[in-house]
This record gives sequence, structure tokens and C-alpha cells, in this order.
Amino acid sequence: MAHVDKSKEKVVFVGDSRVRKGNGFITPPDYTAYPGKSEAFIPNFLLKEWMVGVVVLVGFLVLTISEPAPLGYPANPSASVIPMPDWYFLFLYQYLKYPYASGDWVVLGTLGIPGVAFGGLLLAPFLDRGKERRFYRRPIASSLMFLSLAAVVYLTNVAWTHYTTELEKTGTKPEHIQREEEAREKREQGLPTSNAIRQKEVAIVDKDDPAMETYKKATCINCHAADLKGTAAPSLRGIGDKHSKDEILTIIHDGYKTMPPMYETATKAGLSDEEIDHLAEWLAKQKAEQ
Repeated sequence: MAHVDKSKEKVVFVGDSRVRKGNGFITPPDYTAYPGKSEAFIPNFLLKEWMVGVVVLVGFLVLTISEPAPLGYPANPSASVIPMPDWYFLFLYQYLKYPYASGDWVVLGTLGIPGVAFGGLLLAPFLDRGKERRFYRRPIASSLMFLSLAAVVYLTNVAWTHYTTELEKTGTKPEHIQREEEAREKREQGLPTSNAIRQKEVAIVDKDDPAMETYKKATCINCHAADLKGTAAPSLRGIGDKHSKDEILTIIHDGYKTMPPMYETATKAGLSDEEIDHLAEWLAKQKAEQ
């Protein structure tokens, strides 16, 4: 107790032995001082993981803002395209080609085996609860890890090798390569290469000319579209500014870059040499300024 009635009286506080002294806040121990031990998952480890995740997310957002996704070509079912997923799905893409993962076994291939693999990866912290941290002292977990990595690398390599082989056999050029070549040609001509900048649309010259029907009959619309704007192939509007009639005839007979010769296709469609000649003459008239 204390007496404070008089201002000059000394104040003496007497502690009560029945009240226990508290220990206050206890600082968590530094787990790095204990060999073979780790830090507390909550909150130490989880907080660091969240911070790393935030940094990665911010970096990813910066990349998406600074490098927008390129605008691809319009979809064309008749174009010669070899489907290919992103690189991180190549191993699953190749895996689904095998007979035991497709056809009658497609459910097993798409849900069964991948579900077991990713489910085991998700449950690994709960199934492998040993205190040993060195990989050579954990033979089962380490063997499964190395086996999975070897399978992913092998399947990815097989898928990519098969894809490049098919490109060489069919003479197909990937879309991103076509975009790079077009951008390089535009830079050489001093034209803007951004997809966001649209050039003034070039009109079709002599739209009522009979050659327009010849153009459709020759199956040119499959790649160059009915409006000459192009789908799987470049636009033919303004083609007369780049090629003369004789050059267009040469392209029809011999092909150009990735375009195969179209003369036999046109004749099989019922076109005569006179109609093909008139078609080349009409295409040579397609110029930007008339």
C-alpha cells in the first residue's frame, strides 16, 4: 500500500507476492543455430514466401505492360498450321500422343495419370515428413524427383524435335517467324511495325472485273480472303505496287517464299491460261494510288 496524504511524505509501494511477474514477449529462437532444423512455417517462412511472390507478381505485371502480346493473324481453318502448345506444356502434349493416353484411354491420359502425378506433388509435404534434409538420405523422394525431371525433359525434347521435323517436311513457317520477317521488311521500307498503327486501307481496283470471279474460282480466297485482305497469306491489296504482271505470273507458276506454286491448282479448278493471264493482269492493277 502507499500513503500520499502529505506531500512531503515519502511514498513507498509494496509489492503483492500473490501477483506473479510475467515473462513478457518471448523472442522466437533463431532456427539457423540448430543444425538440421528449419524455421517456423507460420509466420516466418510463410511471410518470406509471400514477399517473394509479390516481387515476382510485380515483375510479371511490368513485363506484360512493357511488352504487350502481339496481334496474331486471323484464324483460318484451311491454313496449313501445325498446332503447338506453349513450351511448358510440351511434355503433356507429347504424352497425350501415345496410344495408352489417347483414344479409348483418353480419360486415363488426361485425368488419371496427370492427376496422380500432380496430386502426389501436392501431398509430398504431408507424405514425406522425415527430418532429414539431404537428398541422398531421402532415396524415395529423391528418386521420384529425378525420375519426374528426366521424364519431363525427355518428353519436351521429343515433342520439339517432332515439331521441327514436321515444319521441314511440310515447308510450314511458324506464325512468329512470319511476323518477324514482315516486321523486318517494314523496317527496311521505313514503315511502322507496331500492330497498334494501322495503315490507310487500300481499296480494290475494278471490283466488278470478271477476274474477281476467276480469283475466287482459283481458290485464292483460301489464303488471301475474298476481300483480298489476306488471312494465312499477305494481303493482295496494293500488290501492284510491288509486283508487275509478269512477276505475278511467275509467282503463280513457281511460288514465292512459303507460297507453293498455284498454277496446277488453278488449272484443276477449271481455269484456262487466258483466265490466269487476265487474273495476273487484274492483280497488277491493284495499287494503293489510282
